[in-house]
Amino acid sequence: MSKAFVKESDDEEDLEPAQQLPSGLKNYLTPSGYQRLRDELDHLWKVERPDLVKTVAWAASNGDRSENGDYIYGKKRLREIDRRIRFLSKRMDNAEVVDPVQRGNCDQVFFGATVTVCGEDGAERVYSIVGVDEAAPGRGLISWVSPLARALLKARKDDVVMLRIPGGIEELVVVEIAYRSISFTA
Repeated sequence: MSKAFVKESDDEEDLEPAQQLPSGLKNYLTPSGYQRLRDELDHLWKVERPDLVKTVAWAASNGDRSENGDYIYGKKRLREIDRRIRFLSKRMDNAEVVDPVQRGNCDQVFFGATVTVCGEDGAERVYSIVGVDEAAPGRGLISWVSPLARALLKARKDDVVMLRIPGGIEELVVVEIAYRSISFTA
């Protein structure tokens, strides 16, 4: 098929809706989240891409490219790496790094807060509000644009917030608000 009929996709279109940044909003990141993106970009640009370019060049020198698996796979992987590099570069260019530690003794929930909430079942859960690219809900790292984070924003200790869930509305009581360094290690 002619390349004239193949649409090169925009980086944002390839993302899951949870990773897309709402238009007109800043890409807030914590310092460690920004560093993770920087490390990934450096690894792709300085390690993976040069190694792959060598492999593709070697495969191309072997002759017939139409049935050369190393060449075909290498070119495909190179496109994926380049797409990821473009995406990371755009995200980092639009990033606003916010250090939660700098907020100090704030009594309201904002970006970077680590919030302990108590649900209707009496169980306490801890969530840290982080950037879209840093979110890992299973580890308690929720995106600042998620419904839970939006419900918690601007709340104070002992406030009751209403969270819309598929089964109705859940009431959460804010037990504690802290601003500390957020770790992304598994």
